[in-house]
Amino acid sequence: MDAFSDPQAVARYAEGPPRLVPGLADLQRMVTLLLAERAPDDARILVLGAGGGLEIKVFAEARPGWRFDGVDPSAEMLDLARLTLGPLAARADLHHGLIDIAPEGPFDGAACILTLHFVEREERLRTLREVRRRLKSGAPLAVAHFSFPQGEGDRDLWLSRYAAFAAASGIDQAQAQKARSMIGARLPILSPEDDEQLLREARFGDVSLFYAGFAFRGWVAYA
Repeated sequence: MDAFSDPQAVARYAEGPPRLVPGLADLQRMVTLLLAERAPDDARILVLGAGGGLEIKVFAEARPGWRFDGVDPSAEMLDLARLTLGPLAARADLHHGLIDIAPEGPFDGAACILTLHFVEREERLRTLREVRRRLKSGAPLAVAHFSFPQGEGDRDLWLSRYAAFAAASGIDQAQAQKARSMIGARLPILSPEDDEQLLREARFGDVSLFYAGFAFRGWVAYA
């Protein structure tokens, strides 16, 4: 069963990312600041992979004038987002589906955190192009996800580091190794160079790395 439609897995979702992603709270704070560099006080922000509501909650608390459109393919995860947001949900419209379901905008900024590593390369490029089409000229996009070298032996090395970090953060060792195996088998993870190339192919400019945490990387780029 897909973890994002499993009610028990969804209920536990908020416990995972802070222990699996190095510096998650700081990553979310950095994304807020990068969006705020160009987004006005009354900005409309597109959040792709909004299920769970963790990013929207951070953004909404930091910028009380922003409104959000969140998109996610899991209805269960969107239900969790509504619970996570509580009263802040009044400032967020949540849409069930992929990027095609998102409003046309134009948006003042966009974020896609811990999401694109689930998407195959060609669909990832299409998704990025659809995000860019919905952004105002010069608006920022911040992305962060699994991204590490893909040379011989690199994949095993970086996934072992991911599992080691998870275990050091309190995840059961067997569970961490199981997650490592599932990620290695199922996720279409790209190299950092390929990730940057995709952003450029989608016609984003000024692509720059702003975050690196073991197996994860984050970039900001502009429409």
